[in-house]
Amino acid sequence: MITVSLSYPLSDELLHQWGRSQVTAIGQFDGLHLGHTSVIRKAVELAREQKVPVSVMTFHPHPKEVMKKGDYEGYLTPLVDKQDILADMGVDVLYILRFDEDFSKVSPEAFITDILLPLQIQTAVVGFDFRFGYRGAGHEHTLRELGGERMSVHTVPPFELDGEKVSSSSIRHALQTGDLTHASRWLGRSYHIRGTVMDGEKRGRTIGFPTANLKLDDTYVIPVKGVYAVRALVGERWKSGVMNVGVKPTFHEGVLNPSFEVHLFDFDQQIYGEPVLVELHHYIRPERKFSSVDELITQIGNDAQTAKKLLG
Repeated sequence: MITVSLSYPLSDELLHQWGRSQVTAIGQFDGLHLGHTSVIRKAVELAREQKVPVSVMTFHPHPKEVMKKGDYEGYLTPLVDKQDILADMGVDVLYILRFDEDFSKVSPEAFITDILLPLQIQTAVVGFDFRFGYRGAGHEHTLRELGGERMSVHTVPPFELDGEKVSSSSIRHALQTGDLTHASRWLGRSYHIRGTVMDGEKRGRTIGFPTANLKLDDTYVIPVKGVYAVRALVGERWKSGVMNVGVKPTFHEGVLNPSFEVHLFDFDQQIYGEPVLVELHHYIRPERKFSSVDELITQIGNDAQTAKKLLG
């Protein structure tokens, strides 16, 4: 998959290079959950039928981040994660259209006539609730009307599980309430974060549970504070473990920003500066303050045993 960065207005050079008949799925796609992947799979299917490349057009940064509106609290799928997932789905080209305050004022008409049609998108595939252009005034009917004979439009209906529409907002809420069962089911995979191992307080070694302290690589949606059963990709190996997300109230007061500390089972390598991907599989318990270090040590041991059972 090739990733192409776009900014409005598109340059003649870029249009000369990338303007071609193609089927394009358009949307924010944060989470790339089952609803989003149903849109993209339809685009892949149509592109194969029409014998043209399939592309995805998304926007970065997230419009809610730029406009400071709504319930934006980070990404479910930062760009690096989005790229990996889309490449595995068979997408040929990923267009990342820069979203800034100026672009937020581009009209729906200009979005179509200045971007979609010059790129020669012959079929646009969107979700049922797709909105675009200034103040979200554009929708699927706008695409059909202004695309005319030059661009057809395919709208994918809502994706439902057990009668409930899968949405990014529902997944965010599930993560922030510890409901990993629904979050994973709606995502179609375990939620994960990526980070780099950095120096921490090294307290874990003194109590028999050494941890890797992660500095996250991007602004992820932070799950509820607590202890999780996890699997971590270190180098090329997957290891099971427990992760604490929180402020370590037994040792600190007044800390606001959570830390991410992973204890890996049967692992004793030095991995400072190494990248680690952590999948969250089960929420074990909320974070709490212990009356003594010994009580904390006992609980961590119990958490580790619980995680081993949950992870099999």
